[in-house]
This record gives sequence, structure tokens and C-alpha cells, in this order.
Amino acid sequence: MRKLGNLLLILFTALLFSGCDKMPFMGTTKPVKQIKQGPPAGETVVAKVGDFYITGSDLDKEVDNFNSLASAQKLDKNKIDTIDKKIKYLRDELVRKYILYQEALDRGLDKKPEIAKELEAAKMNLLIGELLRKEIEKIDVSSKDIEDFYEQNKEMLKEPEQRKILEIMTPTEDEAKQVYIELLKGTDFSSLARQYSRAKTASSGGDVGFMTYEATPEKRIRSEKFYEVAFAPSLEVGGVSSIFKGPDGFYIIKLDNIKKSEPKTLAELRDNIKSWLLFEKQQKAIVELANKLSGETKIEIYEEKVR
Repeated sequence: MRKLGNLLLILFTALLFSGCDKMPFMGTTKPVKQIKQGPPAGETVVAKVGDFYITGSDLDKEVDNFNSLASAQKLDKNKIDTIDKKIKYLRDELVRKYILYQEALDRGLDKKPEIAKELEAAKMNLLIGELLRKEIEKIDVSSKDIEDFYEQNKEMLKEPEQRKILEIMTPTEDEAKQVYIELLKGTDFSSLARQYSRAKTASSGGDVGFMTYEATPEKRIRSEKFYEVAFAPSLEVGGVSSIFKGPDGFYIIKLDNIKKSEPKTLAELRDNIKSWLLFEKQQKAIVELANKLSGETKIEIYEEKVR
């Protein structure tokens, strides 16, 4: 029962990860009898199963795919990481797969309409993938493309301004007024926060940390009023706000520091910009190819038959 389970796992692994053009059961509906052509040129044959040759590169690919699945499932102990394990995999699993494949062909299962249709669909997807790969592999992004994009979008590439905020929250307005009087006298904000604040930040002197203005309410970690006061243009570094009411008490905040909005350097963004421009160019090339071919192909769509 364990061997059957292993076999099913290997077959599943092959389906998920193997390059289908190398898999004997993902080619055409007619089996390729490799023996008639002799061993694959330039390849090291590590096994022969009936009329099929298994090469060293076939085995390496199967092992890589198996190990990838083992890693994904956090089963590193099952990885094939020695020659002995590799040979065992070849003998116990890969050879068995080819035996089962040959039996399926002998029974004519590849001729079943539903199987033939699935094979044709897999073939179509493989060929489309290869066509697109060849179309986009020649596309590149020049240094000038990257530099032009950076200069044109420098303002949009800026990191947003960040403000370091200190807070004091009291349950009543009267208590907040008493704290405010102390602040006017010059008492240290952080000391007052530790003494009077009921916010969770009291023990750290009211330190909220650096905040970025969030235009989207769902992303805000504080109330709308808090953001309104903290990011008010009139609040300068070292300045203290007036008392305002929040959802859980009365607040006084201090703007402790500002990290100005500065664009990242071209060196920092070069790789990201290149990836983005390459993706855009590739998508454009694919759309242009499809549009060109559409103009050369007779297309009939029967909308009234869609159910």
C-alpha cells in the first residue's frame, strides 16, 4: 500500500513539475517508439524500458521536480540527495512509470476521446507557451529606458513623509487640561506621558513611532481626528497640539520628528524599474501579436449558442 502511495505521489509530482515535452504521456496521442531511432544523440542512457530510453537528463529533471515538491511540503528528509537514492528512485519509480505508460498505450487508452482531448489541450498550452517564450525572449530594457522612466516618475517614486508622534491620552478633559498646563510650564512631554497617560504607549513616554498619512480609512491605525491633528501643516517639529477628543479619551500629541518625502535613488530602484518595464514590453508584444494574428484569421463566434 505504501508503494502504491509513493507511485501516486511520483505521478502527481511529474504532472505538476515536469516539463511536459519530456514526459512520455504528455506528447502526441501516438506513442513515440524511440528504439526505432536509436538512443538519443549526445545523451547518456541510464535505463531502457521496453522501447523507451531514459537519459541522465531525464532522471535529473525528475529528481529535481521530486525534491522541489518535497521542499514545498516541508519534507526535506525525503529528498533524493545521494547517488544511492537516485538509483533507487530510477529503479523503483521512474522505470515503473514507463512500464505503466506502455501498458496504457497497449490498452489503447490514448485513443479514448476524453483522453485524446486532454492531451490535445496540454499540447496546445505547451505550444502557446513556447511561442510566447520565443516572442518575448528577444525583448530587453535598455539603461536609457530605465533612466527615462525614473526621471519621468521621480515624484511618484518618493517615499511618503513620516511623522514621529508622541501622545498623552487621559480619560477626562479636566485631566487633559491639567497636563496641558504642565506642558505650558515646560515640563517634559515624555515624563508627563509616563505619569498621566492612559494610552498603551505611556510606558515608552507616549512614543507612537513614525506614522505615514493613510488616505484610506481602512488602513488607518488611529482615528480620523488623530491623523487630522498629527498631519496638520500648522504642527511643526517640537510643537504640541491642542486638546482633542478621541474614541477613548482626550488627547494631546507632540510632533517629535519628520522624515521628509524623498525619492529613492536610481541605483536603489534600477532592478525594480527594469522588471516593471520588461513586463510591460512583454505584455504589449503579446497583445500586438494576438491582434496581428486575429486580423489574419477567420473567426466565427456564435454568441446565441452560449448557455
